[in-house]
Amino acid sequence: MNEKILLVDDEINLLNVVKDYLTLESYEVYVADNGKRAMELFKEIQPDFIILDLMLPDISGEEICKRIRSKSDVPILMLTAKNSEEDRVSGLYIGADDYLTKPFSPRELVGRVRAILRRLKGNLTTADILEFNAKDLVIDIPKFEVKKAGEIVNLTPNEFRVLSVLAQNPQRVFSREQLVNIAFGYDFEGYDRTVDTYIKNLRQKIENSSREPRYIETVYGIGYKFIGE
Repeated sequence: MNEKILLVDDEINLLNVVKDYLTLESYEVYVADNGKRAMELFKEIQPDFIILDLMLPDISGEEICKRIRSKSDVPILMLTAKNSEEDRVSGLYIGADDYLTKPFSPRELVGRVRAILRRLKGNLTTADILEFNAKDLVIDIPKFEVKKAGEIVNLTPNEFRVLSVLAQNPQRVFSREQLVNIAFGYDFEGYDRTVDTYIKNLRQKIENSSREPRYIETVYGIGYKFIGE
């Protein structure tokens, strides 16, 4: 069965264009041009993916995201005309998995949807042992073991925690604060900038080139995401 995508935006022309692109990729697309209709469709069809505009005429995208997150872990990609760091970070804080700033290329949007869904499917079958880039990087969660090109990589416990959070959520952008809270708990006494040190160390240990990362990518103004395939 093809994945069901709920597309929410009050720009009718954009709705039609994006729907056409997604339909060509064999997705089953449902559209809503306001928040009320979006929530009705969410309950009715139980979508596999949601593309959600932040600025809607009745209910804000942020509020819709919060309501959905209280009921479901369905991937949410936010569309926004806002380009400030604060706006992008706030969207990720309330549960969005990714964001795209308007204007955007429909091809890029389709590519992000496809990548996130593919990786989610992969994670369902490799929950304990994660393999990336033809086993160039293998992460054994239960054993707390990481191998790079077949060789064991010596990571500190905190480095392993950060890498595990990122690798188990490919393509999801995490702020530093989110990584600290998830990896170490809300009572962690260090600073969120400590994450930068862990990322730097991880890159030295698992990347072939820091200039062309294959695993951990910096999302400027926000934080980091895992891009291994």
